[in-house]
Amino acid sequence: MLQKTTFKISKMDCPSEEQMIRMKLADLITINSLDFDISNRQLTVFHTDGYDQIFQRLDELKFDTSLINSISINSNEKINNTAESEKKLLWQVLGINFFFFGLEFAMGFLANSMGLVADSLDMLADSIVYGLALFAVGGTLVFKKNIAKSAGYFQGILAILGFVEVIRRFVGIEEMPVFHVMISISILALFGNGLCLYLLQKSKSKEAHMQASMIFTSNDVIVNLGVIVAGVLVYLTNSKYPDLFVGIIVFFMVGRGALKILNLSK
Repeated sequence: MLQKTTFKISKMDCPSEEQMIRMKLADLITINSLDFDISNRQLTVFHTDGYDQIFQRLDELKFDTSLINSISINSNEKINNTAESEKKLLWQVLGINFFFFGLEFAMGFLANSMGLVADSLDMLADSIVYGLALFAVGGTLVFKKNIAKSAGYFQGILAILGFVEVIRRFVGIEEMPVFHVMISISILALFGNGLCLYLLQKSKSKEAHMQASMIFTSNDVIVNLGVIVAGVLVYLTNSKYPDLFVGIIVFFMVGRGALKILNLSK
């Protein structure tokens, strides 16, 4: 008889926590499948035998886990499995993200805008998180941890280099950012993130990686708007500082994401 056990995980609010949970439970052969509902911070586990070992593993992560319920179900009960369609959708979102990463990164340097460069790295950082789950599918636990460690260090290096460049531009004499390029490219990226958000919402999936993708893409929309505002302020104040302040904020977000990814490799 198959068991369906639902847990409340209060501190599960991003892809990093989801991947940590998946890795923590990866070697439990009693688990049939995992169903994440990140918006409600719930995890449903389909498994055989008891749930004690599962709860113990979850509790070790210190995510404030509690049991909601555990019931027996027929082993032939249909468990919704849309993995292939979700993978296809995530690859589409990844393609859009990488395209705008390249566009913003290149135009950021041409326009002398750290806001655009930081925004491009933020999109790359999100893509690393999504790609991590896709690339590691079917791999061993050690393989997944090694991939997570590499991705985390890479993202951390990008954040550090970004901070160093922002500091250098604060103390040095630099050309003014080209505000109209900042605004126009950010508007294009805004449309790109809007398309990603539309595709993700259209899927109506409650899986964590899909819900988290929507959350991350929503955050990207906010960052795009921030760069647009910074471009307007650069124009109104004839100052480079609005662009640099936005760069600092976004690089901090990238660095924080790197720390979360590195936790996956522990």
